[in-house]
Amino acid sequence: MATGHTDPRRRERIIGATLDLIAEEGIASVSHRKIAARAGVPLGSMTYHFSGMDELLREAFTRFADHIVAVFDAHLAAPADRDQARQAVADLVHVLSEGSQRDLVLTQELYTLAARRPVYRELTHEWMGRSRTHLEKHFDPDTARQLDALIEGLTLHRALDNEPHDRALTLEAITRITTPRT
Repeated sequence: MATGHTDPRRRERIIGATLDLIAEEGIASVSHRKIAARAGVPLGSMTYHFSGMDELLREAFTRFADHIVAVFDAHLAAPADRDQARQAVADLVHVLSEGSQRDLVLTQELYTLAARRPVYRELTHEWMGRSRTHLEKHFDPDTARQLDALIEGLTLHRALDNEPHDRALTLEAITRITTPRT
């Protein structure tokens, strides 16, 4: 294993190991020692690269939020009209709920951390704002806010239900929220 300045990816490995451990064991079980072992770095690297666990967790969850926002962007960048945007949001819900169990667990761990520790709420607030920015390319701000919450709820319900609802129900819910009232 490379050491010192010959190991430019050490910081990245620490962040990746942190997210992996949180996904596997939960945030309460994560420690500097476990992260260092998982990343294959000396324990002293933890305090060299990060001032403490809070800084490491903020960086790790910021990286995770960037990943999820990129998934939003991949789905919501191309639609040319409202109907295509609705289809893209439905695709997004199904990709998120059928995809990585790791991502689902990390999302819930971050939400729990933010609920318990207000300093992490800013991170979730920024994440939600970035997600809504993508939705606002296709829908007004109030609709984007409602739709963002719907995406979270439908994703969680589909991922955890023994018999997840189908795409038609997802699209129906999206259409109800995004159809202007007359």
